[in-house]
Amino acid sequence: MNTRITAPFQKQLLAQRARMLEQLAVLRGGVVGRAEASAEHFGHSEDSDAQVNSERDLEFALDERESAELRLLDAALERIKTGHYGLCLDCGETIPAARLHAAPEAPRCLACQEKVEKSGKS
Repeated sequence: MNTRITAPFQKQLLAQRARMLEQLAVLRGGVVGRAEASAEHFGHSEDSDAQVNSERDLEFALDERESAELRLLDAALERIKTGHYGLCLDCGETIPAARLHAAPEAPRCLACQEKVEKSGKS
């Protein structure tokens, strides 16, 4: 894809990335990681051990999900930079514009993404 075509996607990806980083900063209480924020939060809790452990597990799962989203955004921005944006990572075919408009970070066409999801890989 040429720069004229990728520019709107790049703008959208950068905006999503900025929102994600802002959201992470708020959720994490600034520059500390979610694990550190959780330790502080749960360190003074009067909840049962089971509840604290469940909430801590949820915090770690959310952190992993958010980190994965950031990696997808960064990878898409890198593909724009290298001129590979809009090409499926698996089959090399062009990802339809409608898919990229809906999910500009999408690394695969729908057919290949479905195969990945069925296989349980990422």
